[in-house]
Amino acid sequence: MSFPHGPQLVAIVDDEAALREATESLLRSAGYAAESFESAEAFLHSPCRQRAGCLILDVRLPGMSGLELHRHLACSGSPIPTVLITAQEDRNGQMQAQALRAGALAFLPKPFSDDEVFAAIELAFDDHGAR
Repeated sequence: MSFPHGPQLVAIVDDEAALREATESLLRSAGYAAESFESAEAFLHSPCRQRAGCLILDVRLPGMSGLELHRHLACSGSPIPTVLITAQEDRNGQMQAQALRAGALAFLPKPFSDDEVFAAIELAFDDHGAR
């Protein structure tokens, strides 16, 4: 992928190290700049917060949840296009509906395909532009 202002940063926040590392590696192989964090708090205290053009957030995180982080960023005036991911079963679609009502661009169940995550990231950059 070619970006006019260098690679666009995707921040991955997931407490599952294997998924976090695999997603970061996948995105870098596709030409994205990617950084990963094990918690919402670690992301909030990182300089990447200012550069992220898209967030991939696990719904369930220790401490602040992915949905809480998404809402915190929006309320603080620095929203970042967000893709929420989860390993939790969402039988009635209630979790997905809540995420989309809160402004998440996509809601992906784990395991998600490469194509699903790339489509969601492109939606974030196309619709909202990178920072």
